Amino acid sequence: MQSPKFPVTDDHIHIDPVNGRGLEAAKDFFRAGGTHILLVSKPSWSLSVHPSCGADYVAVFDETLRVAEMIEETGVVVFPVLGVHPAEISRLSERMPLTDAIDVMKAGIDCAAAYVVEGKAVALKSGRPHYEVSPEVWNASNEILEHALCCAAECECALQIHAESGPCTDVAGMARMAGFPVERVVKHYGSPDTPLHPSLIAKHEAIPQLIRERRAFTMESDFMDENSRPGAVIGPKSVPRYTNQLLRDNLITLEDCFRIHAETIEKVYGVIITL
Repeated sequence: MQSPKFPVTDDHIHIDPVNGRGLEAAKDFFRAGGTHILLVSKPSWSLSVHPSCGADYVAVFDETLRVAEMIEETGVVVFPVLGVHPAEISRLSERMPLTDAIDVMKAGIDCAAAYVVEGKAVALKSGRPHYEVSPEVWNASNEILEHALCCAAECECALQIHAESGPCTDVAGMARMAGFPVERVVKHYGSPDTPLHPSLIAKHEAIPQLIRERRAFTMESDFMDENSRPGAVIGPKSVPRYTNQLLRDNLITLEDCFRIHAETIEKVYGVIITL
């Protein structure tokens, strides 16, 4: 296989060798021209982990790092992103008081932050439910998100957030209160109208316009790698395929490719992208 001429980074992807295609999905990404991924930890329940304290998330994070090592053998460079999925609050509060669920999720984020401090992960993950919840759960989720922002500020790392559709404008204010750079809050499955850093699903209709405007954004597949949901959200080949399609259609230049897939990733995550 020829060496790639430019980097292609998937800003949010899951690879799961137990419940999904695993390394075959990573190989598909690589063969399509992908070079780097932000490997995001899966929700605890998808790995049959049911936390009752923060330390229980160690099993989730260690599995993510194990998979990262496996993927790197395929030639893909992996940057792990660890944290607590915001939907966990719904599951936890079914079996414990909401206040305890808050404590467990905050402790899980603290646990993830320790991995960042040790250099085992490059960013944290948090957010709030993307579905309708009670005001009490919504307020609790914002409290957890505020904690995650403070942890990211202390660790000086990026924070990916999984949240409701739309700009999430209030999160920018929360970041400023935490003393955290808004441009390092990554809105996973984002939209161009967010004041946060938008990570856009590859094939998002706004991408060509953002390229012309030289706006800072990144691309993701949000590939879930679950056999029960094949191809969700889009497949592992999507980011490299779409980038190459933009090149063929003269909607993007090599300079643009390096800016999106290397320079912007480096600024947001504090990593180095090399071929």
